Amino acid sequence: MGGTEVEEKLMRKLGSGSLDFETYFSDKAKGMKASEIRELLKLVESSDVISLAGGLPAPETFPVEKIKEIAQDVLTHHADKALQYGTTKGFTPLRLTLADWMEKRYGIPTSKVEIMMVAGSQQALDLIGRTFINPGDLIVVEGPTYLAALNAFKYYDPEFISIPMDDNGMMVDLLEEKLRKLNAEGKKIKFVYTVSTFQNPMGVTMSLDRRKRLIELAREYDFLIVEDSPYSELRYSGEPIPPIKHFDDEGRVMYLGTFSKILAPGFRLGWIAAHPHFIRKMEIAKQAVDLCANTLAQLIAWKYVEEGYLDEQIPKIIEFYKPRRDAMLEALEEYMPEGVRWTKPEGGMFIWVTLPEGIDTKLMMEKAVSKGVAYVPGEAFFAHRDVKNTMRLNFTYVPEEKIREGVKRLAEVIEEEMKALKG
Repeated sequence: MGGTEVEEKLMRKLGSGSLDFETYFSDKAKGMKASEIRELLKLVESSDVISLAGGLPAPETFPVEKIKEIAQDVLTHHADKALQYGTTKGFTPLRLTLADWMEKRYGIPTSKVEIMMVAGSQQALDLIGRTFINPGDLIVVEGPTYLAALNAFKYYDPEFISIPMDDNGMMVDLLEEKLRKLNAEGKKIKFVYTVSTFQNPMGVTMSLDRRKRLIELAREYDFLIVEDSPYSELRYSGEPIPPIKHFDDEGRVMYLGTFSKILAPGFRLGWIAAHPHFIRKMEIAKQAVDLCANTLAQLIAWKYVEEGYLDEQIPKIIEFYKPRRDAMLEALEEYMPEGVRWTKPEGGMFIWVTLPEGIDTKLMMEKAVSKGVAYVPGEAFFAHRDVKNTMRLNFTYVPEEKIREGVKRLAEVIEEEMKALKG
């Protein structure tokens, strides 16, 4: 029995009685909406639908045996720390090891950042909202952008400004135009949020020139940058580009990293690398949320990075995912009807598909599921939900043969929609 069925059965058993539950919720709670992706995954979890919808890493990439080995060592020699409360900023040896790893990997000087461990980068987004956003603050996001970031920030009542994307990431020239107009009106933005490398949902990467220009604009117009980077290590082709944080001399960039894509998402372990002044305030905010991140997971991650296993694991993950990326691109080329466009990412987990104007992929979803394939409608990734003809596909979770069959089924549904559109 799936999770949704269990929940429904429990609700029927409890009944509604005479208590009006809704009246007790806060106004903010009443306005909360479930993640559309999470709800979609419930729909397809117990069926034979080929799901190209989720953003799940493949379980085959989890280094199970090495985790067992390290966990045994940690519990044998460090149980007093691993099973105890930790400091809010996180286990110090892990924080220092990550700082050294980032300096060697990305050229981010350890002298300019402090690291705080968090319960996945999703908690980092909430802490940033909690710490930096006042109601009505202007926040710039990419159009489209990471859905869960929109949901995290939305709770704190900002006003979103959405800047369009192309194959080279956020169109920074359009951001500059917007900044000039706002400046003339006496307004300024609080921060720009970007998934700079292998973006979720589009899979594209912000160019080097745009990264440098974004830093220049941050100085000129006095705003911060939140650089979310969960996918940057998953590069299958092309040359690496330094993170935006690499070019940050003033401490304007808050860099978010995670072990979810390069170790195991179940650890729920990520980090924020930022100026110590910002880290201190977010540390205070985190104290009220959960006191500290999972200590056992932190010690396992520490050993994993410190002893070089992470550097050995990343190429294995890349070797596993690259054929799946290639299989999806080949299937799209083979099966999609003329008039459909898609991105060609050099890494990450996603491909973004754009259909002809007039097709609503949210409305089309039911037909796709009935044909045995699922995707994520693109509307949810736009701050103002004003684009209807796009979708996100994931290629990391299902094997190549299922990717090909899933794309074939999806292409048939799209072709039917395009015929209906033409009348």
